[in-house]
Amino acid sequence: MACGRLMSAPVCPIENDENGQLHVRKEAKDILDGITEPVVVVSVVGLYHTGKSYLMNRLAGQQSGFALGSTIESKTKGIWMWCVPHPYEEGQTLVLLDTEGLGDVRKGDEKHDTWIFCLAVLLSSTLVYNSLGVIDNTALEKLHYVTELTENIRVKAEESQDEEKSADFMRVFPSFVWAVRDFTLELKIGNEPITSDEYLESALTLKSVETEQYNLPRRCLRHFFAVRKRMEELTEKDLDSEFLEQANIFCHYIYECADPKTVSGGRVITGTALGNLAEVYVEAIRSGNVPCLENAVVSLAKIQNVRAVDEALQFYMIEMLKMALLPMRPEELSDIHTDVEKKAIEVFITMSFNDNDQIYQRELMVKYLLTQKAQMSSMSMQT
Repeated sequence: MACGRLMSAPVCPIENDENGQLHVRKEAKDILDGITEPVVVVSVVGLYHTGKSYLMNRLAGQQSGFALGSTIESKTKGIWMWCVPHPYEEGQTLVLLDTEGLGDVRKGDEKHDTWIFCLAVLLSSTLVYNSLGVIDNTALEKLHYVTELTENIRVKAEESQDEEKSADFMRVFPSFVWAVRDFTLELKIGNEPITSDEYLESALTLKSVETEQYNLPRRCLRHFFAVRKRMEELTEKDLDSEFLEQANIFCHYIYECADPKTVSGGRVITGTALGNLAEVYVEAIRSGNVPCLENAVVSLAKIQNVRAVDEALQFYMIEMLKMALLPMRPEELSDIHTDVEKKAIEVFITMSFNDNDQIYQRELMVKYLLTQKAQMSSMSMQT
């Protein structure tokens, strides 16, 4: 089910509660629960008033929806979500996450910005960083959140060595797109024309003569994000044909190249799993822990599999009540049980997650047997 067809406007899945702590809102969680197909999750991050919401509206195929700020403070608070049918891939839902603008001095809570950035990284399959002007040292210094990822996110429960840690992050982190707005320079190095991607890679080149402060954000971007793309966007003020062309190129790239969201092990997740994953990560942050991808997958598996057992058992009970009209012969009841049980197991398999040892499937089978015994006993009493 692609609930994006029913969403007329974005909703806020993650916001601050009355105590200033992040929490997942039930309204958004319910929407994600209804999306049982794979999700392509695209998050946009960046300093406030750099045009993030405009980009997300374009990806949603709308002129408005995500709030466009026109005052000196950040308009988007927390993280906002819009689920729409994927324009190119049938059977997938495009989940757009518009994050609160980073660097708003009125908030006075730098850690809050860090967690918003980390959640965007953890939940997305493609991360878009939006900025103004050129990719220079100043722009990279403003992206200092990326240098803090190793302190605020763990891939494995047991700490890895630095070299292993870099490889771990690269395997599970989203692809990275740097969208540069109001870019008016010629793409050249010397007199030689270069592509947008070559421009980005040149800006991320490490220099041995520079300080660690210069190299650190460049090294983190190179080590954490295996797939990197730089998109050019011209000034928005007149929305001329060249600007619109670049905006269309940006949207086409996202639609064409953004992959479905996966977790460790390469398992593609649905909207239901994404909502559960958001709750697991937010709860870790609220508890003062560092979110751990390995632990999150374990927690996600338990949540998904318990629900899969309940859903399959509920399906079994409903179907048996419809089909097993007592009194009937035991062999007739047994045949109906076998047929319904087979369909219910298909329901379980569709919803289950990483039940590699079939622990939850065996639990389901035990409940089926108990239910069948109760039905057989009820039938014998009626006869």
